[in-house]
Amino acid sequence: MPITAPDFSWFFTPGSTFSYEEGPTGTLSVVDGGELWLPTGRVVACDPFTGLGGDWITPFTVQAPAGRHRVQVAMATLTEPGEEPSDEPHRRVAAARLLVTEAPVVAWELALKDGQDPAELGEDGYFGYGVDAGAGCFYDAAANDSFEECEGDEGPLWDAFEAAGHAAGVHLVDGEDGHNLAAFSSGFGDGHYPTWVGRDAAGAVVCFVTDFFVVPEGGAPAMS
Repeated sequence: MPITAPDFSWFFTPGSTFSYEEGPTGTLSVVDGGELWLPTGRVVACDPFTGLGGDWITPFTVQAPAGRHRVQVAMATLTEPGEEPSDEPHRRVAAARLLVTEAPVVAWELALKDGQDPAELGEDGYFGYGVDAGAGCFYDAAANDSFEECEGDEGPLWDAFEAAGHAAGVHLVDGEDGHNLAAFSSGFGDGHYPTWVGRDAAGAVVCFVTDFFVVPEGGAPAMS
C-alpha cells in the first residue's frame, strides 16, 4: 500500500523530539516565514531552482482558498550524544507548511496532480516532486512566469540562500505583478519529497505540508 502520513501537527508542535537508531536526537521548533499570496488558490510545490518557469510544473488538484496564507517550517535541531551546546547548531528543515486555517487536522491525503492515481502506487510508494538544488517552495500557479530573475543559479532567490544557508527558515521572494513565492531548504538536500493535504472534521483544507524526511520513520506519531 502507499506510504501513510505521520501526524504532521506533531512536527509543528515546538519541543517535539525524535531520535535516530544511531547518532543524533532532534528537537523541533517552528519558524514563521510570512504570508504567501495565492490569487487563484492553485498551489504549486517544486524545486524553485529547476522548476520555475517550466511548462511541466503544474498545480495540485486540491486548491486552497484564494488569499494570503502563512508559510512555516518545522526546523529540526540535531544534537549528537554528549555534544556541548553550540552557537551554530546543526539545523535542518524537516517539513514546510502552507497554513490555510488553524483548525485541527483529522485526516491527511497525498497532494496529487492531474493524472496521478494513488491506486497505481506500490508498497510505500508516493507522488512528490524532485529536488536537485537542495530547495523546495510554494507559490500560486498564476505566478509561474513571474520569477524570471530567480530562475537558475542567479538572482535574488539564489542570493538569499547563499547569504543565509540551509537553516534560515523561509525565503519570501517577490516577483512580477505582486506575486511572491516561499522557498526553503529541503531537509538533507536533494531527493523526492511528498506533499500532503490536511483536512478538518468538515473536510475543508487546513494546510499543505511537504515532508523532507528528516524525522525518521516511526519518529513521529501516526494519525489516530
